[in-house]
Amino acid sequence: MTGPSASAKLLVIACGALAREIVWLQTLNGWNQMDLQCLDAELHNRPKLIAQKLREKIQQNRAEYEHIFVAYADCGTGGEIDRLLAEAGETVERLPGAHCYSFYAGEQRFTQMAEQELGTFYLTDFLVEHFDRLVIKGLKLDKYPQLRDQYFAHYRLVVYLSQREDADLVARAKHAAAFLGLEFRHEYSGYGDLQNSLQEQILKIK
Repeated sequence: MTGPSASAKLLVIACGALAREIVWLQTLNGWNQMDLQCLDAELHNRPKLIAQKLREKIQQNRAEYEHIFVAYADCGTGGEIDRLLAEAGETVERLPGAHCYSFYAGEQRFTQMAEQELGTFYLTDFLVEHFDRLVIKGLKLDKYPQLRDQYFAHYRLVVYLSQREDADLVARAKHAAAFLGLEFRHEYSGYGDLQNSLQEQILKIK
């Protein structure tokens, strides 16, 4: 969206990997007070750029919205998003946790999973749908397949945290695990703290 709607008081700046989920939750709940702008999902492969891209978006929109919510976890930025939000003030917050896997699963459940198997590679609906582009091509495994064993040498398991109940996506996630040479487990997480956090933001502006 290019500008605030007449009734919008909240701007959500999100990772493109969350766009469909946020739009679905907005439609389901009738959150007309909210506008959404997204950054390129491929920034996940270049996390050091995320904070600056967020800073630019916040500066561009600060005068137009009463509240801004950053729909990112830390996402590999090493605390840079939190430092940015500290500069921005109390009216700008972010999703909890270190990664999208943790806010989908919930912090407690994610911690349990991580402790049970440290060598886990996580997938979400978005990552399953875009596995070829973001993982295979993104890591250049299509050109240099020998890199797979280097990148994933310390992984043992793929855990697919699904937002939707979709048998085709489960099959594709299994195929991704087989491609990586890892064991596979599927857990349905739903929208977890993504839904809860957005609901909290909506309640703050009513």
